[in-house]
Amino acid sequence: MKINTIILLNISICIILLSSCYSQEFQSDSFAKRRDRMVLEQIELRGINDRAVLNAMRKVPRHKFVPDIYIEYSYNDYPLPIGEGQTISQPYIVAFMTDELKLEPTDKVLEIGTGSGYQAAVLAEICDTVYTIEIFESLGNKAKKLLRKLNYENIKIKIGDGYKGWLEFSPFDVIIVTCSPTEIPQALIDQLKEGGRMIIPVGTKNNQNLVLLKKKNGKIKQHSVLPVRFVPMINESGEEY
Repeated sequence: MKINTIILLNISICIILLSSCYSQEFQSDSFAKRRDRMVLEQIELRGINDRAVLNAMRKVPRHKFVPDIYIEYSYNDYPLPIGEGQTISQPYIVAFMTDELKLEPTDKVLEIGTGSGYQAAVLAEICDTVYTIEIFESLGNKAKKLLRKLNYENIKIKIGDGYKGWLEFSPFDVIIVTCSPTEIPQALIDQLKEGGRMIIPVGTKNNQNLVLLKKKNGKIKQHSVLPVRFVPMINESGEEY
């Protein structure tokens, strides 16, 4: 009787383990299909065709970068809350900003506003190194843990005020800003390499434009590329820039 009980118990454990593995595999396959559809319908059909950008968006598991309660919506075409009043940008905006920067594999990138870490992961799939700054310690530490778990060894995270940039590792080939100051920080312009590019939302809460800058012969050329709505850039006291 005891032997039969042990056998039945072992069989039950095996069934549970197999069911768990099947469930995880099914989920993984389901999310991969959602990513493919996201890239096709939200990004490719809207004019973004850079293969490196599309491949990065297909590869990075966006659902891992959102809170559990929003996982079902992670591949939809809108931003989602991630805590501290911050959001993960909609997939199209992530792809659009990345595409506008015309990234090279050798580029060193500075990102202002780590948030969930999703944009940093997309960038890290394309270029050499990503330095990213997050003002909220809770978000920065969470992103650091997740990115390490996903084996992104070419991303370095700092908790601090992104308005000041990251002088220690400047100059940067590319700077991408995912929160909006009312004016472009001079420190970021100074830390941009000759020939470098920066994309940044600029303006007030209800009137922002995504601005693309290029530094040539020490001078900045800039133009607006898209009306947007990002969270404001803030300092360590929570005051808006």
